[in-house]
Amino acid sequence: MKLFIHLFSMNLFFLDRGVFGIGSDRVSVSVMERDSVTLNTGVQTNQQEDIKWYFNDIRIAQISGDLNQTCTDVQCNEYERFRDRLKLDHQTGSLTITNITNTDSGVYKLLIISSSRNSDKIFNVTVHGVSASELYEVNKQEGESVTLDSGEIRKPSDVMSWYFNDILIAEITGDQSKICTDVQCKERFRDRLKLDHQTGSLTITDTRNTDSGEYKLLIIIINSSFSITRVKRFSVSVIGSGLSSGAVAGIVVAVLLVFAAVSAAVVKW
Repeated sequence: MKLFIHLFSMNLFFLDRGVFGIGSDRVSVSVMERDSVTLNTGVQTNQQEDIKWYFNDIRIAQISGDLNQTCTDVQCNEYERFRDRLKLDHQTGSLTITNITNTDSGVYKLLIISSSRNSDKIFNVTVHGVSASELYEVNKQEGESVTLDSGEIRKPSDVMSWYFNDILIAEITGDQSKICTDVQCKERFRDRLKLDHQTGSLTITDTRNTDSGEYKLLIIIINSSFSITRVKRFSVSVIGSGLSSGAVAGIVVAVLLVFAAVSAAVVKW
């Protein structure tokens, strides 16, 4: 009996030190710089478990009972690696890393210790690419159409939400889409918004100078083991021409007709 207790204690010791078994669940996560990523525990905590998170074998976060802490390790605080960018979900113990950088690439290990069983999971996180949250500048003349490209191929589980100056103007969730549910949005755009269901890209037709401003696309990529939040921003400037595109086209046609008439008269003469 003493031997059993000793072995059990040793097992807990090694697990607490971040040593995980070869049978651990392993998940690969690929994100872009400045994304936010949530690593899911897949459980609902009843405040009886100890939930611990490690980054490259350094403990960075834990929940014990109804208390939670992030960056408890001296090494985590000393180098300010995460700079207040870690968040713990009190209900599940899931870990969110915001504004992720390439120095956050590495192995994240989850350890759940309860009275009935212990479980662990390993996340291999790779951060790459150019920031998805950089600002794209778009310039258009009044009356032209503009398409704000998401740069994504949408999956059924993805959620895409478009905002104009922080007002929700369009959204795709599953097979459902909504455009301008807000009264202010309906008055401003008056059926001039179109959503591409394959990509989530947004098109504004017959643009006006009142359409100038910042458009933000929030993309939530949902997986059973993790979710990624990506933000893209577009600065749109609509320059007034004084004439609508239809009026300009009319003038062009009129000029061509006059030119044709003058040319015919010259030939007759």
